[in-house]
Amino acid sequence: MMAPELDKQYSNIQLGEEVEICDIKLALKALRKKILSLDFHNSLHVHDPQNSFEYLEVLYKLRQLSEKLGNLDPGGEVKEHKELTVYADDLFEMAMARLEEEFVYLLTYYKQPLEQELLSFRSTEDGSTDEFSSSSFSEEQSEGKSTQTGSSGGSEYFVADLIQPGALSAVKSIANFMFLSDYNNECCQAYINARQGAIDEFIGSLHIDKHSIEELMSTKWNKLSASIKRWNRAMKAFVRVYLASERRLSSLVFGDLSETAVDLCFYEISFSSVMQLLSFYESVAIGPPKPEKLFRILDMYEVLDDLLPEAEFLFQAGGNDMVLAEYHEVLLQLGESARKTFAEFKYAIQSYTSSSAVPTGAVHPLTKYVMNYIKAVTVYSKTLDSLLKDADQQPIPNSCTHFTATALHLQSVAAVLEANLEAGSRLYRDCRLRNIFMMNNICYMVQKVKNSDLKSFLGDDWIRLHNRMFQHQATNYERASWSQVLSYLSDDGLCAAGGAASRKIIREKFKNFNLSFEDVYRVQTAWSVPDDQLREDVRISISLKVIQAYRTFVGRYSAFLDGTKQRDRYIKYRPEDLEELLLDLFEGTQKSLQHSGRA
Repeated sequence: MMAPELDKQYSNIQLGEEVEICDIKLALKALRKKILSLDFHNSLHVHDPQNSFEYLEVLYKLRQLSEKLGNLDPGGEVKEHKELTVYADDLFEMAMARLEEEFVYLLTYYKQPLEQELLSFRSTEDGSTDEFSSSSFSEEQSEGKSTQTGSSGGSEYFVADLIQPGALSAVKSIANFMFLSDYNNECCQAYINARQGAIDEFIGSLHIDKHSIEELMSTKWNKLSASIKRWNRAMKAFVRVYLASERRLSSLVFGDLSETAVDLCFYEISFSSVMQLLSFYESVAIGPPKPEKLFRILDMYEVLDDLLPEAEFLFQAGGNDMVLAEYHEVLLQLGESARKTFAEFKYAIQSYTSSSAVPTGAVHPLTKYVMNYIKAVTVYSKTLDSLLKDADQQPIPNSCTHFTATALHLQSVAAVLEANLEAGSRLYRDCRLRNIFMMNNICYMVQKVKNSDLKSFLGDDWIRLHNRMFQHQATNYERASWSQVLSYLSDDGLCAAGGAASRKIIREKFKNFNLSFEDVYRVQTAWSVPDDQLREDVRISISLKVIQAYRTFVGRYSAFLDGTKQRDRYIKYRPEDLEELLLDLFEGTQKSLQHSGRA
């Protein structure tokens, strides 16, 4: 490895029993020539890491020569000895500066990006539709995430090589020599500077937007929500892959030299990037509480909470708790923001007022929004339980599987929604449509609960109670809508009347039935019952009453109109006709009947 002449000169010095100043001087000059021949300063000069070992051998010999010079009795050559000592010291300082450059070169040129590890991170969509993007209750929102992705998902810890293995041995050897030569600080600072550049490149590869607090406050929610998703994925990749790998690299380079150096270098390298990522979380947390923000805030909380063990492992050993203190503070702020946002959601329902009723009596957008919202909330139940556990506790029905704070709050939200719907139903002047409206909305709530995890939180008793509620509304609707129609098919006033009188009363009853039925048909075909099963059940119930009564009345009294002029004016419909017409009810499209007489 050494040049033959240098090796020979240095060997002669070592073998001789007496070492003269002139011999050391010649050896130092030969070493200086060799040092200058290794052009590490030129960044365009690409060389193999093995070259570093050749340079280190030169430095080891330079160090030994300096030690021999220091131990040599100058005799009568004090001045020359002093000058040579200064020369040796300057040469060693220059050599160490070049060694530091080689150290940085190896760390920089042979660094290994995490391209492969980032593939799964980068493949996730960033522009997906935002859940509950509006708090206006103007339309049915999408239904949040379907699977818990928080702490229950387990760690995805992964460590990668940040330096090519072929160069790592040289890096460790250089660090070892610099520490042995009391260049600890220079070595650590050079390492920190080189790795900070690498960490900045990694942060850049995550494609996350940096925002000031003012910018975040003015950013539209859809855009901010997409940014939060990217930052969440960035934080996971940063902590579980990059920081874990960075900590490992620090341990590999400095672990045999100084644990303090390991902690210091890792802390200095990662500090600003960690604080930058946490600042985004903090900025979102201190923003105004709006219902549409809850799920993204909970996502952020779960990400940080899930990563907390890794963060504590990575930073606690360093003894400097500044990062962890900030980490815990941001977690507290996100938790408080989530509590306030959930409370704001409940308040928004309480304070929501509509200036006009839903024209067809269909399910109100508020009902759809709230039920889909609380359905999505159940996915975060474990997190919310920990955040809401200090809330005032109230008895929870035994039929509720989850005896939790979340269950209590969801029941409270459902009750607030019912109260709002009841108040909104008063906008209908027609009590029959008011019944349809309440029936539709309570039925929608029941179906959402029965067909989702909400059933575990609200319980079977809640379902049974609300089943009875919307069935009661259906009964009230039938009574209000069809009692008058059916009254014309009764025997009242016919038994005591004579033949002629009965015929007149029968004609009036048929006539009034037709008018009343056609009026109900005209009005209620425009009404809506969106739930297929409920619509069918209501139609069947109406049909059983109306068709049976009509069939009986026609069978009993139609003969009284035989020979009557314009008989078809009175008996306009067959029972089958009415049965078919009833199928038009609640389709949301108004129709009217203009029948001519039937044969």
